[in-house]
Amino acid sequence: MNNNKMHTHLTEQTIMFASITKWILLSSVIGAIIGAVVSLFLKLLEYFEHSRSLLPFSYYYTLPFALVITVFIVKKFAPNAKGHGTEKVIEAVHKSSGKMDFAVIPVKLVATIITIFSGGSVGKEGPGAQIGAATASFIATMFKFSKKDRKKVVICGISAGFASVFGTPLAGAIFGVEILIVGALMYDILLPSIVAGFSAFFVAKMFGISYTYFDIAFYSKFDFNYILILKIILGGIFFGLVADFIITTLKVAHQKISAIKINYMLKAFLGGVFIVILTLIVGEEYLGLGFTTIVDSLSPYAVDNSEIPWYAFILKTVFTALTLGFGGSGGVITPIFYVGATSGNFFGWLVDGYIPLFAALGFVSVLAGTTSAPIAAMIMAVELFGMNVAHYAALSIIIAFLMTGHRSVFPSQLLAMKKSEALSVNLGEEIINTEATYTTRFFQNINVIFRRIWLKIKETKDEKDAKE
Repeated sequence: MNNNKMHTHLTEQTIMFASITKWILLSSVIGAIIGAVVSLFLKLLEYFEHSRSLLPFSYYYTLPFALVITVFIVKKFAPNAKGHGTEKVIEAVHKSSGKMDFAVIPVKLVATIITIFSGGSVGKEGPGAQIGAATASFIATMFKFSKKDRKKVVICGISAGFASVFGTPLAGAIFGVEILIVGALMYDILLPSIVAGFSAFFVAKMFGISYTYFDIAFYSKFDFNYILILKIILGGIFFGLVADFIITTLKVAHQKISAIKINYMLKAFLGGVFIVILTLIVGEEYLGLGFTTIVDSLSPYAVDNSEIPWYAFILKTVFTALTLGFGGSGGVITPIFYVGATSGNFFGWLVDGYIPLFAALGFVSVLAGTTSAPIAAMIMAVELFGMNVAHYAALSIIIAFLMTGHRSVFPSQLLAMKKSEALSVNLGEEIINTEATYTTRFFQNINVIFRRIWLKIKETKDEKDAKE
């Protein structure tokens, strides 16, 4: 009996060793290839951004034509490259075992570069993840992987794409896994995803991709500062509302623009004209990636962050919703970073707090609220801002995540948890098909609490009247 148990134990350990070795080697190679492909995308994007100065007029005047070109090539060659892309990757993982069209890679790359060059308010991380996932799917198909292994490899591609664009290899890798299912982590994917993320990140560094990390000059002794804790709790609620505003604005803009029944290319052109007119009215700070504004929001120098208007996060959300709604191609995470940092800047001013700290909290909290990825957001807080911020960020992040409710910028996410026992939701469905309803018990409990409070107030008043 003991010999049988020993034999079973050794067999299990041998199999696990072989499996670990397989996935470390495979995900390392996959990550390295994706790191090289995404580096090409980032280098081309950087080149074309710097080429704007060659134009004899303001670059954003090209936006109407850029949107026409973008919607044409996407519709003609790769319809799944439409929009910010990440939700299409999630959908491919859940519905097609990770099978993706190879045409997504060149089409998404070209369409995103055109959109950002012309000033479209989109990001680069969604395309990075989609390009990474499509590359991994192509490799898996070429080598005839099983459906199960192809799905794993594609998830590695998502993580590698995010890691190589974010510059935060661990947060990027976890983010690629966490966004698939709200409330559940696929633990069997963690090792290959993390390895692929680090591999892609280091290869991108080898190709000369540079990343920005922030020193917000905040130092904490971790003593109980109840005023700061209260401000951070209020901040978490505020950032949750901001995240909900982003989700709602993107959804409403998509619905309203889709309802306009004209030729899709004419619609894109007129949409570009409208964004140009809006730019002439409010300024060009809300176009493109907006990275300079993000850096200024997080700057420890008041001369930088004090110049950011309080409404910057609102206008950036509007510009992003219009760009994507009218056919622009690109990610949504960089605009979310912009909105998070600038809304944190505004909230810090409201509560008379240390503005760079609240900008950092907004940066990661709005990310968690909009994407339902709190663990990745917490890790990102450590990688970008350091341990001094991380403890406070965790509190703000989880509150923002809960405040958003059962909504997300990624409608293809599956829901595996409900965020409150007072809500009734259908688990196991895509978020886009999930509606939360209030439970009867919740209102009964609230009614009991208020009735007891009222009776206590009445008894106290009666006693006071009797004494008089």
